[in-house]
This record gives sequence, structure tokens and C-alpha cells, in this order.
Amino acid sequence: MIRRTITTTDYHTAGEPYRIVTGGVPAFRGDTVLDKRADAQARFDDVRRLLVNEPRGHADMYGCFLAPADDGGAEFAMIFFYKDGFSTACGHGTIAGATWALETGVVAAEEPVTRFSVDVPSGRLSVEADVADGRVGMVRFVNVPALVRGLDVEVEVGGRRTTVDIAYGGAHYAIVPVSSVTADSELSVEPGHVGRFIELARSIRTQLKDHDLVQHPNEPRLSGLYGVIFFEDDPEPPTDEPFAAATLAQRNITVFGDGEVDRSPCGSGTSARLAVLHGRGLLSEGQILSHRGVAGGVFSGRVLSADDGQVVTEIGGRASISGRHTFIMDDDDEMGLGFQLR
Repeated sequence: MIRRTITTTDYHTAGEPYRIVTGGVPAFRGDTVLDKRADAQARFDDVRRLLVNEPRGHADMYGCFLAPADDGGAEFAMIFFYKDGFSTACGHGTIAGATWALETGVVAAEEPVTRFSVDVPSGRLSVEADVADGRVGMVRFVNVPALVRGLDVEVEVGGRRTTVDIAYGGAHYAIVPVSSVTADSELSVEPGHVGRFIELARSIRTQLKDHDLVQHPNEPRLSGLYGVIFFEDDPEPPTDEPFAAATLAQRNITVFGDGEVDRSPCGSGTSARLAVLHGRGLLSEGQILSHRGVAGGVFSGRVLSADDGQVVTEIGGRASISGRHTFIMDDDDEMGLGFQLR
């Protein structure tokens, strides 16, 4: 009998899972994390499927492979994956990965704040983490520059015309108010409405997946519409810091890939959202956005600077460890690499 063994450490960030592969995968080929992502797609898609598919995962699982940084300017790299493949950005994964690195000693923790960098497919991210009494608290990262690709782009949803904004925050998103996509006044960002939002997102994604505005201006491997963000005002804004000082308090549900739902407020999506808010004059530099996800967790976001269309943003949140696992597949496993029921 041949047995394959993969080890992982699992975290969640504001409820969104993150499965970090810590053993059982050979080194990746390539000079940059984008090259290593291509190598992972070519040689290790079976490992991705093993870890995200049932019975070991589920349709909304997320994770990463670890790899060396592009050069000495960062501590390590992460190659993100989910049920439909390999993504270019993952804010909740950046927060969880940074927490893992500090808690395991991969990065030496310094109190009260530890600063370092990580490489991801969309670029290099600067990270700072609050550390007190040996415990990691809030993690903030400065994302790659966000770009507003287009405002008021027309789509048809449920037989009615509406508009969406398209922005890039390491991945491309269509951003739309909940109130504009349906005549149903009862629809809101709550767990009971997840199925309806998946339907709406699939419709929007089908219309925009090949749109010119989701083509990255410099790197084709960063192109494509990754997700759809539905937002509304947060009826119960958080009152603890740093959210008490927020200028805007919103909640959102982000549907990405083919119907995968982000439990967190979505980090790269929050960056894209900030670019649109700044572009519309609704959020100035330094002002805080309180961004709540469908599961109830909250990220902070703020615009650090904006120049020549490039919006530099900072996203903050917390991650918690949820388990350590040894996943096994025997060569006579009748379910093989698993399955998806949606």
C-alpha cells in the first residue's frame, strides 16, 4: 500500500479558514512567487484537491503552500489556493500566515510590534503585528497598490439593469450595493441569504469575466474577475478600538470563484473597496473603514496614500489557530482526491 501524507496547521481569520501546508510537498520551482504559483498549478494541483475537497475539506476551504521569498527582502512566500484553483491575493490568508509565522518562530516576535514582509503572487506585502505577553493580536498589512478600474459599469441581474464598480486590490472585484441588485427589500448581508448572493454573484461574474476592465494593465497572470462584493451599511457598528474611530461602518458578503463565500470581510476585497470609496470622495486618507463580514468578524481598513491612480491601503484583522492535521490518502482510497457537492 502506498500512502500519501500531508501536514497542515489551520487558522481562521474572522471565521474564514486558512489551511497552511507545513509538510509533504517538495520544493517549488521558479525564481518568483508567481513562477512558483505556476509550478504549483502544474505539479501539485492534486495536493490542493486533496486538501480542499470533501471529505478532508469543503467547498469554501482556503489554504496555502509555503515557499521561500523572492529575495532577502521578505521572510517567506505564500501560494494561495481554494476550491477552484490558485488565487493571486488573499488578505485573510496574509493575516493568518503572519500570525502562524510569529507563533511558530519562523519570524522572531518583538513586543510591542513586529514588522516584516511576505511575498504573495500579487506582490510584496509589509506586515506589522501587535504582540503582547507573547501573544499575537491585531495584524495589519500594507497591500499592493489598489486600482479603480471602472465605475458604474452596467450589468443585468435578475432581469433588471444596474451598475457595479470594478477595482483591483491584488485581485479584481465587482463591487455593488445590496439594494441595487434586487427588488427584494428583505435581502441583507446575513447568513440566511448566502444562497441568493451566490446566485447573484454567478450572474455578474459570467457577464464580466472577460471584460477589458478585469485585465491587469501590466501582468496577465493577475487578470480575471475573482469576486463580487455586495455591501450595505453596518446596522451595529463595533465600538472597540480601532473600529470606534471609523468614519464608515459597512458590512459585506464576498462571493469569489464559482460560488465560494468568504466568511471574513475579505482582505484584498477590502483594499479594492477602499480604492472605490476614496475615488468617490467618501473616504479620505487616514480615515478608517470598519468592514464586517457575513460571519460577523470585522476588518479595519484605511487609505494611506493615493497618487496617479494607485491607492495604497492598510488592512487589519485577527487570526486564531484552529487545528494541526495530518491528512492521509491511501492508493486504494475509493474516493481518491475527494469530491465537491457544489
